[in-house]
Amino acid sequence: MKQPAVFVDRDGVLCEDRADYVRSAAEWVWIPGAVEGLAALARAGRRIVVISNQAGVGKGLVTPAALDGIHSLMKAGLAEAGVRLAGVYVCPHTDEMACDCRKPKPGLLLAAARELDIDLAASTFVGDTLRDREAAAAAGTGRFILVLTGQGPRWLAEAQRAGITLLTAPDLRAAAQMILGE
Repeated sequence: MKQPAVFVDRDGVLCEDRADYVRSAAEWVWIPGAVEGLAALARAGRRIVVISNQAGVGKGLVTPAALDGIHSLMKAGLAEAGVRLAGVYVCPHTDEMACDCRKPKPGLLLAAARELDIDLAASTFVGDTLRDREAAAAAGTGRFILVLTGQGPRWLAEAQRAGITLLTAPDLRAAAQMILGE
């Protein structure tokens, strides 16, 4: 039986987004409220899936081993707070590689839904860019929340200029409260 999930972008939502990429576990810096938000979702029984573009791998700036180390650190930090992720889905490609998994394309969300038996229409995606929103919409995800961490403020301004109305939250902790307040 399909179940809803909360999809969460990584850089800018869970950890600080760096222009030069998070290249090692030593460069990982949690965004305040991220762990607490995921912990609240986990306590409520929500399935959590990380969905992330990681072009640094495709550009040769981040090795697959380093990416694994970063995600091991992320998972360990979350486990300490009682959070077990249902999955981590990563696109290692650059825009030029024209793959089907790089957001704003929905490939990662569709793969997660297929492999984890997720009801996309009943799910929420929390991200900090319009690429995240476009991927969520293309996959048929029921709701998108733009957090105002990472690149969120820039993309909110862009959306407002384009006349796009977005559901926003200051951070992942507040987004989790919105999700749980349904």
